[in-house]
Amino acid sequence: MNPEINIAQYITYVFAAFSLASALMVITAKNPVQAALALVLTFFLSAGIWLTLEAEFLAITLVLVYVGAVMVLFLFVVMMLDINMAQLRAGFIRYLPIGLLVAVLLAVLLIMVVGPAHFGLEQFAAPTRHAADYSNVRELGRVMYTVYVYPFEIASVILLVAIIAAIALTLRRRPDTKRQDPTQQIAVKRADRMRVVDMKAEAKK
Repeated sequence: MNPEINIAQYITYVFAAFSLASALMVITAKNPVQAALALVLTFFLSAGIWLTLEAEFLAITLVLVYVGAVMVLFLFVVMMLDINMAQLRAGFIRYLPIGLLVAVLLAVLLIMVVGPAHFGLEQFAAPTRHAADYSNVRELGRVMYTVYVYPFEIASVILLVAIIAAIALTLRRRPDTKRQDPTQQIAVKRADRMRVVDMKAEAKK
C-alpha cells in the first residue's frame, strides 16, 4: 500500500477523533461560551478533514462562513443572554436517558451506512493526487453549473423565497413602534431644524 495513503488515513483519523471529542464537549460543557468555543474547534477539525480529501475550497468556506460569521453570532448571543445554568442542567439530567438512546441509534445507523462494509478504501478508491496547478474551485464550479445546474437553481429559488418570507413575517406595522422615514430625513432643510436669532450685543458692566 502507498505510504502516502497511510499517512493521509492516519491524519484523517486523528482529525476525526479530536472532532468527536470536541463535539462531545459541546453538549457536556457547563459554560455556554466554552460549548461555543468547542463547536468552533469542531468546525476547524472538520475543515482539516476536508483538506485531507483535497477539498480546499470547502474547507476554507467552512472556516469563513461558520467560524467567521455564524459562531461569532452565537458567541455574541450567548454572552448577551442571561442563561440559567441550573435549569439547563436539570433538563439535561431529565432527558439524559432519551438522549443516550437516540445517540446509540444514530451511531448504529451511521455504522450501517458508512461502516467498513459499505464505505472504505476497499469499496471506493482513494482520492487521486493532483498537480500543484489543480484548481478545486474550478472543478467544483464546473460540476455545479453543468451536471447539477437544475438542482442548484431550484435551491437558489427556494432560498430566495425563504428570505422573502422571513422578511415579510418580521416586517410588521405596530402603532407603538417609532419608525424613521429616510425620504423625510433627506428632504429636511436647514430652516426646518435651525432658527437664527439676531441679538444685540450688550456692553459688559
